[in-house]
Amino acid sequence: MAQIGTFTRSDDGTFAGTIRTLNVNVKAVIKPAAKDSERAPDYRVSANGVELGAAWSKTAKDSGTEYLSIKLDDPSLPAPIYATLIQGDEGEHKLIWSR
Repeated sequence: MAQIGTFTRSDDGTFAGTIRTLNVNVKAVIKPAAKDSERAPDYRVSANGVELGAAWSKTAKDSGTEYLSIKLDDPSLPAPIYATLIQGDEGEHKLIWSR
């Protein structure tokens, strides 16, 4: 697993940080979204005012740890990026890429 971003969470539940891959290097925000259906995302990911992805709140079955399951996509990417936003040891949140 590779870390592709670092975020901090504000009091309103918004995460702000940076996403870095070989093709992407942007400041991004992950904001809570109004859900219009049960399967709708809990958060929207945007960079430079453009929506880059969506996130769903999840809870790990074995540890009970809460995290965000994120799908990032952009025309410049060959395929969507699936990632997990988890809280680190010092309060920061790490965006971990997975396949």
